[in-house]
Formats: sequence, structure tokens, C-alpha cells
Amino acid sequence: MPHPSEHRAAERPLDRDEAERVAETMRAFGSASRLRLLWALLEHERTVEQLVAAVGMEQSAVSHQLRLLRQQRLVSVRRDGRRAFYRLHDHHLPELLTAMRHHHEHVHPPTTIALPADMEAAHPS
Repeated sequence: MPHPSEHRAAERPLDRDEAERVAETMRAFGSASRLRLLWALLEHERTVEQLVAAVGMEQSAVSHQLRLLRQQRLVSVRRDGRRAFYRLHDHHLPELLTAMRHHHEHVHPPTTIALPADMEAAHPS
């Protein structure tokens, strides 16, 4: 039997309760800091110290955001002695994160760099 989320959307409408639960999870993606942490975990697991270095945030802020991501089951932790290694919770997240970024780039393409007037004259279109 397929997982409920593997059904086509038209065959399985989104009821109010499920929509609320999905919206709660989606709110976790609504922070630039949390998105940067998730993106930093795309390739491999990392410690808090490695995440601090990767995203340039304070340790306390990284720990706070990781706690929120764990609550939404977007990040999980593996302990090895006194060290904690954070990773994306499941195999769906890399595809979801990449799709969100591609969608953003599609609807908000990077702006072109405006050339100074003297360079435009030297290089007409």
C-alpha cells in the first residue's frame, strides 16, 4: 500500500486538520536562518560548531533554531559520546529544499547587473 502522500492530489483532498498540520511544518521553513541551517545539512551531518562556522550565526541562535527544526521533525540528532551530530530527518528533505529554491529562482530570477552608461555605449545590445 502506498504511503498516503504518494497519492495524486486529486485523489486525496487536503482536509482542514491535515492542512493545519502541513502549515505548521511549513512555518519552520519560513525563517532564513532555519533555511540556511537546513541547506548546510544537505551534504552531510554536522555538529553545532560546524553549523556555526557554516552559516555564521551565534552558537545560541543555531541551537535554538535546531531545537525548532527538531520539533517539526526536519532535523534529527545522533549522539556519539559528548558530541551531537545533526542531519536532515529524512530523504524527502533534499528534494523539497531544492524544489523550493528552484521555484524561488523561477518566479524571482536573479536581476541583471546594470552597466554604467559609458560601458553601455561601448557595448550596445
